[in-house]
Amino acid sequence: MEKNFVEELTWRGMLHDVMPGTEEHLMEQMRSAYVGIDPTADSLHIGHLVGVMMLRHFQLAGHKPYALVGGATGMIGDPSGKSAERNLLDEPTLRHNQNSLKEQLSRFLDFDSNMDNAAILVNNYDWMKEFSFLDFIRDVGKHITVNYMMAKDSVKKRLSSESAEGMSFTEFTYQLVQGYDFLHLFREKDCTLQMGGSDQWGNITTGTELIRRIGDGKGYALTCPLITKADGTKFGKTEGGNIWLDANRTSPYKFYQYWLNTSDEDAEKYIKIFTFLSKEEIEALIEKHREAPHQREVQKVLGREVTTMVHSKADFENALAASEVLFGKSTADDFRKLDEATFLDIFEGVPQAEVSIIDIENGLDMIAALSAKTNFLNSNGEARRALKENSVSINKEKVKDDYMITTSDLINNKYVILNKGKKNTYIIHAK
Repeated sequence: MEKNFVEELTWRGMLHDVMPGTEEHLMEQMRSAYVGIDPTADSLHIGHLVGVMMLRHFQLAGHKPYALVGGATGMIGDPSGKSAERNLLDEPTLRHNQNSLKEQLSRFLDFDSNMDNAAILVNNYDWMKEFSFLDFIRDVGKHITVNYMMAKDSVKKRLSSESAEGMSFTEFTYQLVQGYDFLHLFREKDCTLQMGGSDQWGNITTGTELIRRIGDGKGYALTCPLITKADGTKFGKTEGGNIWLDANRTSPYKFYQYWLNTSDEDAEKYIKIFTFLSKEEIEALIEKHREAPHQREVQKVLGREVTTMVHSKADFENALAASEVLFGKSTADDFRKLDEATFLDIFEGVPQAEVSIIDIENGLDMIAALSAKTNFLNSNGEARRALKENSVSINKEKVKDDYMITTSDLINNKYVILNKGKKNTYIIHAK
């Protein structure tokens, strides 16, 4: 093989556990590996990205990646890392989600080439749906003891006294179903390696056990660390929920901002995991960053690389322009270039007041704009003082007390940005 996959993951901080012999096994010839992806939504979020990056590195190293959409397992729910059971999905929803996920995955994995190591998407529902319960417990269940299953961390945690929920039989059997997936892919696709997050180790090794006992073969396991944040809050989550790869769920601007706002410690870790920059490039970048941390060089490159990879270069440039608009020395023309969705994203949470479009057509004076019509400032007197101090801007341009807001000031035909000093921003929404 041209590239040592395990070595690549190791320097990137993407290796948690690996079964002995895996590295040698991969160096011998092209191998096949899979990562399971939960299809509970029709978009991946950035929590899925590590598994996808592992598959991409695997393909870049000359191997064949399989992305397994867990249609059957999505109908049951995986107990690992969860304290409660999840909602179960019907088949049309699963199929829709599968198609959407494939489209997103094709930005990372090459499904289309005629090379031997082209990526393949499979769904475990396709081989599990015909499997009767009796056949499953006879052909699979009898090979694994309950003692073996009980020893897994994911099961132990849920059965411990701390867990008020307990665990259903459905979830208890999850590791057998996931283990069977590995056995099935081993038999049908000569897939010898399963990869996943470190919380999947127990489920993956159940698969290697089934391959040994039923398939008379050898399977390998490799996991990556669960991604954490230095401040202890959950990676990939904000107050608004998950950071999705779908632009309709998380706009490219918000997506870019998420990476831009990571701490120095996290950014140095993430740039290795979530980009394909070389070791030399990353080391030089981190060194440069440490000399002048305030310039946030690592965060800027991280934001650029991930936004471009997940969305597009144009989306990244739009997100960058939008960030400059909010924090840089932008002009009214810069605002006019933004589409309405990005404009609203940027000013999310900024106080807004609705003003009749007729008032603006007739010309809205500054006291009305600051106080009388909007209540942005507490009184007309406060508005007069601000104007006198020359601290008021309309669309980032300073104005005097005799200025009138008219339709020519409207951005997207409906918004006016009002600033008092550097810190206070307000939006007038003409309706």
